[in-house]
Amino acid sequence: MVKTKNKVILLIADGWGFSKKRKGNYIKQAKTPVFENLKKKYPHTLNKASGEAVGLPEGSQGNSEVGHLHMGAGRIVWQLYSKINKAIKDKSFFKNKRLEKVIDFVKKKDSKLHLIGLCSDEGVHAHVKHLFALLEMAKKKKIENVYIHFFADGRDVPEKSAKKYIKQIKNKGGKIATVVGRYYSMDRDNNWKRTKKAYDLLVDGKGFDAENAEKAVDNAYKRGEKTDYYIKPTVVDKEGLIEDGDGVIFFNFRTDRPRQLSHALYNKKFNKFKRKKIPKIKFVPFAPYDDRFESISVFEEEDIKKDLGEVLGKKGLKQLRLAETEKYAHVTYFFNGQDEKPNKGEERKMIQSPKVPSYDQKPEMSAYEIAEEAEKQIKKKKFDFILLNFANCDLVGHSAVKKAIIKCVEVVDECQGKVIDSALNNDYVVLLTADHGSAEEKLYLDGKPKPSHSCNPVNFFVISDDEKLKKAKLKRGGQKDVAPTVLDIMGIDKPKEMTGKSLIKGK
Repeated sequence: MVKTKNKVILLIADGWGFSKKRKGNYIKQAKTPVFENLKKKYPHTLNKASGEAVGLPEGSQGNSEVGHLHMGAGRIVWQLYSKINKAIKDKSFFKNKRLEKVIDFVKKKDSKLHLIGLCSDEGVHAHVKHLFALLEMAKKKKIENVYIHFFADGRDVPEKSAKKYIKQIKNKGGKIATVVGRYYSMDRDNNWKRTKKAYDLLVDGKGFDAENAEKAVDNAYKRGEKTDYYIKPTVVDKEGLIEDGDGVIFFNFRTDRPRQLSHALYNKKFNKFKRKKIPKIKFVPFAPYDDRFESISVFEEEDIKKDLGEVLGKKGLKQLRLAETEKYAHVTYFFNGQDEKPNKGEERKMIQSPKVPSYDQKPEMSAYEIAEEAEKQIKKKKFDFILLNFANCDLVGHSAVKKAIIKCVEVVDECQGKVIDSALNNDYVVLLTADHGSAEEKLYLDGKPKPSHSCNPVNFFVISDDEKLKKAKLKRGGQKDVAPTVLDIMGIDKPKEMTGKSLIKGK
């Protein structure tokens, strides 16, 4: 085992971005004595957390997946969103073997092709342009029975914008069979009752009925479903349900949120809820949602070697990943270069996220429990590196509810203060940052609530009692520079695979 120069805690205040504006900036409007004190006492800078700096098209908002991935990888990792756009542009998309295979399967069986996924245009989880490309491909291949299962967003785009995307889809000749909010169809926190409702809609036609997709949305609003995110399962065309012999393409490219529904549709040994019908289908996901989908996915993730966790593991160092369950995948799978397996010497402690319909109902989430667990683990002095995530500003931020977001900012400020105090008392260096912005920009230009993330930079602090580090000068950088900075502070050489650089000037 290597002896490190310093033990490090990477503390991620998820969704805590930087903006000079006060309007709609609920971080500036909150009371944050810990944060204000840190700004006075310790070196800090800003890191880019969106667009090309995190492997996305320029102008795309950052997100938790790419934020954690880049912080762990120490290099730019071009995202599937960009790769799919390129494939459509150079026409290689339309010759993709796995897409051709499912289309040929449907043609041979004279069955239905189902296109399921999030229908919006922010490009966080999916993009309607990718759906349009699938419709174009099906048309060229003369597939007649093509049905779209419309997952409404209301979270990464304006809260009531579903009808805009329905219109676009219809203009492209798409037939919508079902409509459901992503609250049900894209749960990632083991709320299997929600996933069951989505499955029962797609397969059994269980839900409300509507004569068309627009009516499905209007009816949801009338029932009091406050945003597109919460639209309850609705059948538009009973002919378009998933049956034996059909082909299904799940066109979400981000890997965390399609997992639960995909396993219900594809996994023969699935046992999280009882399925009335289990149709035999040809299932093709856009991305390897986990290891079990690698052999059938349309696009492949980049193979990342020598990420931070791997480097520390091979040095024989002990590391801890601590978060609440909503962020389990981010502090493990994504931070580890999209690898589910723990590194050597890596332990994981997950605190259950609260079971509430929306986190504005419990803005503190599990932050206090995480802070308490962090203090306990820090005092042991067992771990050389601790990765810790407070999810609040991201997940409460998606509600766009001002009072709740201000409360969650204040809770995170209090909790990170406890962690930092404990860390300094036990000779740790704390690197405080965020994966992307959100809570600092919660209004659109027209003054309407903004539930999505931002394109703003994020803070990066070096917090230590070491006199040299207290006087360190930091340069501006990006998320790819976080891992090299961790290694620099620990006194470990950066592998050549990491193209990012330490944020400490002179390094």
